[in-house]
Amino acid sequence: MDAHFCPQCTRILTLGRQGDYFAFVGVPRRLNLDLADLEQRFRTLSRQFHPDYFYNASAAERVASLERSSYLNDAYRTLKQPILRTAYLLELEGVWTSADRGDGNASKQVPPALLEEVFALNEELDEVRALRESGAPADRWRSRLQHAAKPIEAKRTEHEQQLQSLAARWDNLDGNGSPDDRKAVLNALRDRMLERNYINNLLGTIDRELSGSGLQAPGSGPV
Repeated sequence: MDAHFCPQCTRILTLGRQGDYFAFVGVPRRLNLDLADLEQRFRTLSRQFHPDYFYNASAAERVASLERSSYLNDAYRTLKQPILRTAYLLELEGVWTSADRGDGNASKQVPPALLEEVFALNEELDEVRALRESGAPADRWRSRLQHAAKPIEAKRTEHEQQLQSLAARWDNLDGNGSPDDRKAVLNALRDRMLERNYINNLLGTIDRELSGSGLQAPGSGPV
């Protein structure tokens, strides 16, 4: 657990760079957390770091309280959301990059496991485009888009289940396990996360079409 206060003088410490959100809040580096416990820790630390308690303290302590309050808010916001928590853990473990978050060209690459779905959706979007340009009734092409979304939604449900299973496998390692075991689970988590992001892109493309905001090729937008 991160040391928030000096054990000798009890002054609040400036925020170091060596910690992480899990250590800062005092929870294990796991993917399934007790959310009630997490919230209680957040509230307790929020009171301890609150700038009002350091109104008459030294400038260094006032800065430290603001830094720790801000970092705590970021930590809580990340750790309470399963997907954000997973991405953060993968980042800590060195297998998640800015490109994986959609900041680079990697977000435009179709994951191999989704090639079939992407190919089918592209074909369907081409036909929907032709229907719209021919003046076909909206109900006709909208129903086709809704039908095209069903297998992709099923794929998303499948991936959510896979993520839950992999999260349990990671937690069972409990910081131990062989390097190969840890690497295998982390890489599988990364693959499922990338595929999940791409699936959400595909469904976003369909939603934009249904709302009439224009046709966009799957995967061309940010993850």
